[in-house]
Amino acid sequence: MTNNANTTPNATPNATPDATPNTTPDLFLVAGATGTVGRQTVRELLSRGHLVRALTRDPDKADFSGFPDGVEVVRGDLADPASLVPALEGVTGLHLITFDGGGFAALETGPEIVELAAKAGVRRITVLNGGGDTPLQDAVMAGDIAWTVLMPVEFMANALEWAQGIRAEDTVREPFVGRLSAMVHEGDIGAVAAVALSEDGHGGKSYLITGPEALTIQDKADALATARGRGIEVVELTEAQALEQWRAAGQPEEVIGFLLEVYGNTPPEGRTPIGTVAEVTGRPARTFAQWAAENADAFRRV
Repeated sequence: MTNNANTTPNATPNATPDATPNTTPDLFLVAGATGTVGRQTVRELLSRGHLVRALTRDPDKADFSGFPDGVEVVRGDLADPASLVPALEGVTGLHLITFDGGGFAALETGPEIVELAAKAGVRRITVLNGGGDTPLQDAVMAGDIAWTVLMPVEFMANALEWAQGIRAEDTVREPFVGRLSAMVHEGDIGAVAAVALSEDGHGGKSYLITGPEALTIQDKADALATARGRGIEVVELTEAQALEQWRAAGQPEEVIGFLLEVYGNTPPEGRTPIGTVAEVTGRPARTFAQWAAENADAFRRV
């Protein structure tokens, strides 16, 4: 991995195996590259033989541990569109998030970002939906660049919130344990993003992205128990106990309100598996059992 803020790469790693000497891989700029989905989008683009720039507000402080070789880290801030000009140079596709990485406020700079992307020759934009319409998403959809909105349901990676309790007590403590979730592997979200960024035919589409199964909390605990080789008990909390637990963990009240709504009354799209991953990527969506096997060490007692 190189770390050259505001520079253009002078090499073309990860070219496709059948590329001719005169063929240069496309270059993609990924905002939110250190996030759950951003990391996977970077990996998927690299695996498809493309060049990737990872955008960060502070390259010296960003956590790029585990990033594959060949990623160019560049400085830029979506809240400061002028800072993106060098990062956008030569870029074919742009992956965006809708919230400021500093304070998680909804970004209001969409029109400026879209204008700069158009001037740079960007051909495609993907937007990771932030749970509803946002000013940035609206600006992208109103622009002339081919856009794709990614609307994933609950991430499988959210189960990592249970890791400490499982390691310490072999226990998951949650309210609404019978609720169903069609949770999706974050790698599948990244795969859909990579296809939409690098191939034609996805412009003007909003993709709801789910996993292949609707699971209860007990189903997930059982999969984790199998993966780590040790049983896990599920303890159902009352709503009052859940509120106490979330507040003790420092969750903001607006987040707590969202959790109560989505967990207590999960909408149909959050609990109904659909085939977007297979349709877009050509391969089946990964199961929670697969995710659990990949992340089993996070849940084992030390």
